[in-house]
Amino acid sequence: MKADQGPGRRGPRALRTPGGLSVRLDPRALVVVVLLLLAALGAGVALIGTGDYPIPPGDVLRTLLGNGDPGQEFIVNELRLPRVLVGLLVGASLGLGGALFQAVSRNPLGSPDVLGLGQGATAGALVVIVLFSGDADAVTVGALVGGLVTGAAIYLLAWKRGVHGYRLVLVGIGVSAMATAVNGYLMTKADFVDAARALVWMTGTLDGRDWKQVWPLLVLFCVLVPLVLANARGLRMMEMGDDVSHALGVRVERVRMLLMVCAVLLTAAATAAAGPVSFVALTAPQLARRLTRSPGPNLVPSLCMGAALLLVADWASQRLFGDGQLPVGVVTGVLGGVYLLWLLVTERRAGRI
Repeated sequence: MKADQGPGRRGPRALRTPGGLSVRLDPRALVVVVLLLLAALGAGVALIGTGDYPIPPGDVLRTLLGNGDPGQEFIVNELRLPRVLVGLLVGASLGLGGALFQAVSRNPLGSPDVLGLGQGATAGALVVIVLFSGDADAVTVGALVGGLVTGAAIYLLAWKRGVHGYRLVLVGIGVSAMATAVNGYLMTKADFVDAARALVWMTGTLDGRDWKQVWPLLVLFCVLVPLVLANARGLRMMEMGDDVSHALGVRVERVRMLLMVCAVLLTAAATAAAGPVSFVALTAPQLARRLTRSPGPNLVPSLCMGAALLLVADWASQRLFGDGQLPVGVVTGVLGGVYLLWLLVTERRAGRI
């Protein structure tokens, strides 16, 4: 037992599978993941039952299992379930993407919100809306392309014999400012209808989401998450520094570039599906780390925290503001802004900024 662990605190255990693969298991982190999954699923059931035609949680569960009446099956499976699934996937993607960016940059502010990926994806969507009057599918493609181009630009501009944390954050802040200026210019060129449509999308919302948004996001998520977890050991070693990681056999730049590509794809796909939902990618990894009390990137807890945060925020946007419903991006922006101020004050008191 380590000296900093009390008698009631069990540390991580290394388990070895029959194939010789070593798996690091932290009991506290496992409990946190299970609780966050239960919170996300509970919020999802509550969301499915919320609306002009309320459905009790028991009936929601029966309908999801195929035992509901035809009316409930249509409302649950066709109208409300896709929205909840998009919320789960978007929140999980943002939580995991934020954890990857913060681990690669070794900076708690190194999230897609700060680095400008959301603004870049917004620029791509605005180009499609304002210049081409594209439909919803075209806007999704434009946002995805905009996020990928922005991510590539940040990586190339930050490259100098490798990519280092503070340079990545500084370049990202500059690119974010440029993308914000482009977005403002495009909004001034839009007509009234396109400007209103763009403004709703830029806020970040799950309204109107259907199965067309679920399947592409689900396929990408199922491909990228195993790829990220397969490289989690290298990412954890990189926190000790590039020289030490090289000495331990980690191909640092290869792992860093691969994980950054995964993070950019996750963030761009989430933004394309729901708009730039702010601060989930920033706060989810930080909250997950504080709950698990575990060093390292905390990839799976961050993923689960992002999903739970977004669904709880969506439920709050529908239930806590009377007859008016707010876009989920407004709620996450308010909560995330408060958290960011608290984080800055805490870091300053600790003498780290």
